[in-house]
Parts: sequence; structure tokens; C-alpha cells
Amino acid sequence: MGIFDWKHWIVLLVVVVLVFGTKKLKNFGSDLGESIKGFRKAMNEEENKPAEQTPPPAQPVPPVQSAPQQAQGQTIEGQAQPVQEPQRKD
Repeated sequence: MGIFDWKHWIVLLVVVVLVFGTKKLKNFGSDLGESIKGFRKAMNEEENKPAEQTPPPAQPVPPVQSAPQQAQGQTIEGQAQPVQEPQRKD
């Protein structure tokens, strides 16, 4: 007994057909089937795609040679300067 009784399933089926109609249910079934096929196709393509296209490994960039050292306190244009963080007011 309970929800798994065949009489309950018949009543539920009749209510669904009355609410949605047979045309919408037919379209729903075919749309669901097409979406499952599309999902499977996309999954198969996804599995095959990484094996075909592997990007080349990244090459390390050599360090840039800097100009001769300047006297301390002088800066060269484009040279990084230390940043002083603002004082926190607690």
C-alpha cells in the first residue's frame, strides 16, 4: 500500500495528463531525449578534446639585466620603489 500502490499511480497519471495535456507531454518527452543525446555527445567530445590539444609547456623568462648600479638614493626611471604603508589609527 502507500504511494507505490498501482491505483495511486493511475490517479497521478490522470492528473498530470489533465494539467499538461498530451501534446505538451509528447513534446516534453522528445525534448528530454534530445537533451540527453546532446549531453552525451558533449561529454564524449570533452573527453577527446584534451588529448588532441595540449598546450606547449611554459618557457621560463630569463631575468632582465639591469643597468650598472647607481649611487644609493638615486633612482632610475622605471625602477621599483619601496612603498610605505599608511599608519593605522586604532
